[in-house]
Amino acid sequence: MLKDFAISIVQTLRQRGFQAYLVGGCVRDLLLGREPKDYDVSTSATPDEVMAIFPETYAVGAQFGVVLVPVPDDDAANVSTEAPPPKPRTIEVATFRSDIGYSDGRHPDEVRFSRDPREDVARRDFTINGMLLDPLSGETAGHTTGEVLDFVGGRRDLEAGIIRTIGDPELRFAEDKLRMLRAVRFAARFEYAIEPGTFAAIKKLAPEIALVSRERVRDELTRMLTEGHGRRAFLLLDESGLLPHVLPEISAMKGVEQPPEFHPEGDVFVHTLLLLDNLPQPCPATLAWAALLHDVGKPPTFRVAERIRFDNHVEVGVKMAEEICRRLRFSSDDTAQILALVDNHMRFGHVTRMSESTLKKFLRMPKFDEHLALHRADSLASHRILTTYEFIRQKQKEIPPEKMRPAPLVTGDDLIAAGHIPGPKFREILSAVEDAQLEGRLPSRDAALDFVRREFPV
Repeated sequence: MLKDFAISIVQTLRQRGFQAYLVGGCVRDLLLGREPKDYDVSTSATPDEVMAIFPETYAVGAQFGVVLVPVPDDDAANVSTEAPPPKPRTIEVATFRSDIGYSDGRHPDEVRFSRDPREDVARRDFTINGMLLDPLSGETAGHTTGEVLDFVGGRRDLEAGIIRTIGDPELRFAEDKLRMLRAVRFAARFEYAIEPGTFAAIKKLAPEIALVSRERVRDELTRMLTEGHGRRAFLLLDESGLLPHVLPEISAMKGVEQPPEFHPEGDVFVHTLLLLDNLPQPCPATLAWAALLHDVGKPPTFRVAERIRFDNHVEVGVKMAEEICRRLRFSSDDTAQILALVDNHMRFGHVTRMSESTLKKFLRMPKFDEHLALHRADSLASHRILTTYEFIRQKQKEIPPEKMRPAPLVTGDDLIAAGHIPGPKFREILSAVEDAQLEGRLPSRDAALDFVRREFPV
């Protein structure tokens, strides 16, 4: 168990004469009665001393006092040699330190190791993340056992539901500007308020978020979108002034009206944020981003004729989503899936009129469960009618896999044997055969070959 291994690290360091505590988000989560996703240890031992005690340590950030201790994998012997090795789980062990200067807005110019845990927590971001826990003491603290060392008022803010920086908020955000996004994410995730002074500093420094690497911004936004509180997070991004600097295309949705007969809920921004509320949990990152971007093409295509129209908003939206994915440096695979979701989200309006072959091809798209989840959330965020969703769910139950994706009746070799010359025509012929097969008009290979001879004579 991850927690037990983290405690064993604390115990080992103590046995060697060093101070050691659990620290940060894991302490916060334990006090809230939540299961932490990871555990961090803070210690008076230097990186060299930690690495001497734990020989398998990864020295990924030793210059900043941070090393990683891998968690023993008891199941290693049962892992298939054909499968890629899983990413090793680790416990981060950091030396007490104080940071001097942040010229690049992320990394300290100078690190001074310390023996005083008070100096260490003073450099951290928010009070609720600045508490230490001694898991070896017998005291009871909230939902867990251990003495809490709180030098920054973290327990008070945790109980009051407040996100507050440790010390001067402008200084904390100058040290690492991503902390402005983290403040929003924590406030959304825990449904807390951001302390007025902290919020005022975010508003003042919001334009400086542009100095943070796009990958770090992307990852923080992804967490906001997938943690189940995306709507509140984006309302806070908007209120804080961060949204125009991280995703101006989403900010542009505000005030863009929609036809009330289709969207009684309000403008494009309101609809999009309501959609985030209806995403499944857990939510794949690609689905969450597609939900955010599915109507990104509406603001630039808005016009009023006999009614409000968004001509070609899907095509425009796909191009805009592609640019956003490129700007935020998504992987090729994630970009392809996000674009596919945006590109196909309006096709659900036609499913009851699709031919049998078109419908089956639609239902067997890669990761169709994400397409369907987006459609469901889209419907719930507007007219709340799930007729199409239920129609598709019924079709999925009715159509067996062998009918949805049958083995081909005709191959390219068959076409060559029939006298056809390889070329672009092959795809047309094979597609026509597959359509007829999916529609139940070709029950056998002989029938398919007759179809080819009849419809595509040599």
